[in-house]
Parts: sequence; C-alpha cells; structure tokens
Amino acid sequence: MIFTVAIDGPAAAGKGTISRAVADRFGFAHLDTGLLYRAVGMLGGDPATAARNLTAEDLQRLDLRSLAAGAAASRVAVIPEVRAALFDFQRRFARREGGAVLDGRDIGTVICPDAEVKLYVTASAEVRARRRWLELGGEAAAQPFAEVLAEVEARDARDMGRADAPLKPAADAVQLDTSLMSIDEAVAAAFAHITAHLPG
Repeated sequence: MIFTVAIDGPAAAGKGTISRAVADRFGFAHLDTGLLYRAVGMLGGDPATAARNLTAEDLQRLDLRSLAAGAAASRVAVIPEVRAALFDFQRRFARREGGAVLDGRDIGTVICPDAEVKLYVTASAEVRARRRWLELGGEAAAQPFAEVLAEVEARDARDMGRADAPLKPAADAVQLDTSLMSIDEAVAAAFAHITAHLPG
C-alpha cells in the first residue's frame, strides 16, 4: 500500500509528536523533513553542496534539535538550490510501499501535493514559545521567555515570508490548532482523520 500523510505547521506546534504517533499507530515510515534542513545548516560550508551530499549519518547528529540548528535550517531553507537537492529524496520517501508520514513546512503544498491525508498543525506563537521555553528548562533555562518568543516569531516570519515554498496550509489540509489541546487530544484527532481516509 502506498499512502502518504503530509503534516505541516510552524515550529513547536506539535507536528513532530503527532507524526511519530501516527507512524507508530499505522506502521508507516516517518521522516522529519526539518532534520534534513537542520543537518544542512549545521554542516557549514556551501549549503547547496551540503544538501547534495547529505548522508543518513548526517541526520544522526546530536545537535540537530538545538535552537541554533533550527535557526540554521530556516536560513538555508530559503535557498532554492538546497530545496531542489532535497526535493527528490523527500518525494521518494513519501511514495514508498507500506505508507509514510512526513512532517515539515511544505509537504502538503510542494513535496506531496497529492498526499492522501494533509494536516496543518498550528498553535499561537505564545503557546509554541512557552512549549519551547519549557523544553529548555523554563525558569531554569538560559534564555528568558521573551527571547524564545522573539525567536519563534522571527522564525515564523522567515518561513511564511520566503519566496520559495512558504509555510502555509494546503487548500485541502485539515487544520488542527493545538493551542488548547492536550497531546492525547491532538493525536486522537489526527488518528480519526487518517483512519477515515485509509483504503478499504
């Protein structure tokens, strides 16, 4: 069975958590496409060359979940040559036998416009910044909340304002606002929508 679930949304909205849960529940392969861009950004040198030569080992770096890696990903993701180099990799992954779930920022709009299911997971900037801040340690974090919020808003502006494949919901995506939802509620909503679209 070939079945693609495309999950898009801004940073810290919950799309990664939902995507991993979906992959586990339905037995689909999972690709966090943001890791591709994070790895390219953290490799340094010419981003387009780094994207063309990206290896599976590059995706195992321990620093790919850092704020620095997120900022680096946002910077290299605006480069058309980088996006082109990573495009085929993502599309092949999406149409693999056995089903696949991909999460990112342009999966439903650019990478997999024909995906069987498209979800756009979002939440307010304040809620997303608080989640990120708590991940960093909350009151014990090195960064004050206001600084994390400013970074989240700057990232949104870059991702939504870029000329090539800006972050936006696909016209036929189901929007899932997790601002007031628990993780379990958000995952359950995703499960229900996907189950309704499975063949047979």
